[in-house]
Amino acid sequence: MCPAKVNIEANISGCSHASRLDINPPFELDNRGKRSVVLQLENEEARSIAYQLLEDADVFVTNMRPRALSRHGLDYETLHERFPRLVYGQVTGYGPHSEARDTAAYDIGAFWSQAGVAMSLTPEGAEIPQQRGGMGDHMTGQGLAGAICAALLARERTGEGQHVSVPLVRVGMYMMGWDAMLSLRLGVPIVAYDRKHAVNPIITSYKSGDGKRFWLLLLQADRHWGDLCRSIGREDFFTDERFADIQVRRGNGPQLVEELDAEFAKKTMDELTVAFAEHDVWWAPLNYIHEAIKDPMVREAGAFVDVPGADGETTEMVATPADFSGTQWEVRGMPPELGQHTEEVLLELGYDWEQIANLKEKGAIP
Repeated sequence: MCPAKVNIEANISGCSHASRLDINPPFELDNRGKRSVVLQLENEEARSIAYQLLEDADVFVTNMRPRALSRHGLDYETLHERFPRLVYGQVTGYGPHSEARDTAAYDIGAFWSQAGVAMSLTPEGAEIPQQRGGMGDHMTGQGLAGAICAALLARERTGEGQHVSVPLVRVGMYMMGWDAMLSLRLGVPIVAYDRKHAVNPIITSYKSGDGKRFWLLLLQADRHWGDLCRSIGREDFFTDERFADIQVRRGNGPQLVEELDAEFAKKTMDELTVAFAEHDVWWAPLNYIHEAIKDPMVREAGAFVDVPGADGETTEMVATPADFSGTQWEVRGMPPELGQHTEEVLLELGYDWEQIANLKEKGAIP
């Protein structure tokens, strides 16, 4: 996490009002540790303040549509001319230079729907699953952060900033890259399949006799086949012609899944856990979110963090996923209210209270 003097954020997520709610967990996750400054960019003096903030900034990040940025003098060309060392990070639905650059997107549009993510999870005849909030947004944000860091390194070498763009639709296509490459290279449609028709029947989901769901992870199908058979006491599968190797097991997937369903139904998850460990069978539990947040392995991986509040109490939240051995990150605090730090930041810029009051009267700040 790179330290910043202030966060200037242009947001089209539809959640700009969220800080006014007493509790808004998604907003808390995405905005904790920030300072919030509100500027009415239609006002010339507000734009002047934005430019003052950018004088010492390393990075400008926005997800506003290009036409709005141009209208307010915050497009890349304008800012690069004024601040040539500034790295300009931009998220759009379809790319800042495409004909669709001003098309409204959200991640549920460009990422989930248009890039094929939803349909890749929908077998024929099944209902399309609902996207959970922020799936594409968070992946795109991480992609942009990595690209910005590369641009900052390039600036150290060249002395000049540049435009960094990460479109939601391209993140979706990259996430679906295996399927997309199969279709591109082989010229065939790639459609979803159910668990009985998986390409490899032993890297799919099953259920124990006490109703616990789990996912087998036996990607190297022939290597792991013997371990699985021994773990459930079905060595007779070794001589069953239907299951001789991955090629025939793939063709007889429905029959194999039914056989395994019957065997797993005979044991509790605790019993299967012991058997899998004894025979080195790779697997993972299928958790609901309320189960994942209590999972000891998830917790030991550092997935949660205690965030300090103004009252001295802490609130447990989801942690960001990256750790650093030499520059450990730390949690700063709960998210700000909208515009909470506007006056504080203006004072740091050299404004006095009379000037701040004047800005309020002119509508430059709320």
